[in-house]
Amino acid sequence: MEKSQELTSIINQLYELTSRLEKMYPDRHFTPDGHLVGSIGEVCAAERYGISLFTASYETHDGVAPDGRLVQIKATQRRAIGISSEPDYLLVFSIDDKGQLTEVYNGPGRPVWQFVSGRKRPKTGQYQVSLARLRRLNERVLPEERIRPVA
Repeated sequence: MEKSQELTSIINQLYELTSRLEKMYPDRHFTPDGHLVGSIGEVCAAERYGISLFTASYETHDGVAPDGRLVQIKATQRRAIGISSEPDYLLVFSIDDKGQLTEVYNGPGRPVWQFVSGRKRPKTGQYQVSLARLRRLNERVLPEERIRPVA
């Protein structure tokens, strides 16, 4: 198969897969334009932690944990995440090139927001926080502050 035909085939498969994901999780968008990674993080967090997800693009929080805590969920394949407001609780995941999610931060949103909020707000409205910084902040989160995985 020539390269352009293979590319077309792969793109078609990607859209078929995102369509299947949207049928499984009708309140999420899995479009390959940037929503894909975020929605993957949200549905994986919902499955792993029992979070009930709000409708996509809900302001500040993505869902509610079984204990009632409001949670913002971030996932990235890069070295940083963007945050535009202070969430009650924050879950951050890094996704590797094999699709494996690693928890980077699990705790109150306040320490992360305090780290960025003293800066001038970027034109995009999204402050960038490196995964390295989030890992350091995560070390200070007490066990009882974490959202626990469901059995």
